[in-house]
Amino acid sequence: MHEDPTAPPSLPSGAASRNDLFLRFEALGIAHRTVEHPAFFTVDEGRAFKAEMPGGHSKNLFLKDKKGVLSLAVANAETRVDLVGLGKAIGAKGRLSFGKPDLMTATMGVIPGAVTPFALINKAAQSLSRVILDKALLEEDPVWFHPLENTASTAISPGDLLRFVESCGFEPDIRDLAAPLTA
Repeated sequence: MHEDPTAPPSLPSGAASRNDLFLRFEALGIAHRTVEHPAFFTVDEGRAFKAEMPGGHSKNLFLKDKKGVLSLAVANAETRVDLVGLGKAIGAKGRLSFGKPDLMTATMGVIPGAVTPFALINKAAQSLSRVILDKALLEEDPVWFHPLENTASTAISPGDLLRFVESCGFEPDIRDLAAPLTA
């Protein structure tokens, strides 16, 4: 039996579930609310549906430099991320590129289209070197992300997002992702 090369990668063993995520929120005292919706794989696919959900919506970029250093950039859905400037600002070796789907799934524990900072709950995510958050997204309240699957969106406050990221062992790198080289 041959695997379908167009099928999404399967999740790694031990990847957290939506329930695991919500239990972590409860343990941290993070208030959250979730809205179910059709599966969205891109920001554009979900734009009309999410218009009814006030707050900041995100696009999440799994990035790799030429040396294989991995980063997660969490941007406001409307931000035009300057990847060249971001690479220079974070000292990336060579140009930043998008990590391949199988590497993203192995690292983040989610399928393509479901990338989320909530995936930092997964042990394998510790191989990320940094988590970069867009200032523009943190100015919104609430902020919305997929709860480890792209058939729902979960809202939390920007402060709780920072607390969650820190609870997963990362110091958030907060930048203007449209102009990352500006101070």
